Amino acid sequence: MTATEIEHMFTRTDGSYVFARWGRPISPVVFGVMDESLSVVKSAIEAVCLACGHVTVELDPELGSNMMMFFFSNWDELGSVPDLDQLIPNLAQVVDRLQVAQANQYRAFRFDDAGAIQACFVFLRVDEALEQLEADSLALSQAVQVMLLWSQDAFHETSPLAVLESGVTVLRPEIAAVLRAAYDPIMPARADDPSHALRLHARIPMLS
Repeated sequence: MTATEIEHMFTRTDGSYVFARWGRPISPVVFGVMDESLSVVKSAIEAVCLACGHVTVELDPELGSNMMMFFFSNWDELGSVPDLDQLIPNLAQVVDRLQVAQANQYRAFRFDDAGAIQACFVFLRVDEALEQLEADSLALSQAVQVMLLWSQDAFHETSPLAVLESGVTVLRPEIAAVLRAAYDPIMPARADDPSHALRLHARIPMLS
């Protein structure tokens, strides 16, 4: 992956470069799935954390759970989730916008004083497209997308996953390499200068 391709993965639609990674261990909780699916989702998050050198914990000392994932069938259901409007500002307007766009997923991030990711809220409306995905593929894809503040178009054309000849779904090597570089301790937790992409690109061969 070239430095230009990496830069694109963190460039917003307005042209600004915005990168952020987690500044604390991830404590995930999942709503709206059966117990067997719950373990699949948590295992996927643990696997991606392991791949990039980050960690998960049972509880965040400040927030309890700092990564919440909701599965549901209709955006209107979010209105009945207790106190969700306190986590997602302007929830009603967000839901209206998602309904108009016929979106099937939405992620909202919170950041700490240093600009690192502090919490993430993932909402998945299980439509026909998501129903066609295997549970492990869906879980792994979502796990990748919560690890960094990717751009809106980062995975618009190409999935972060690949399917081996054996049928096993894995993280694409080039995406795994970017994640490892992003979580290298010498790299900043937050960056807004495109030169950061050059630094990520330079770190990749050193961590291979």
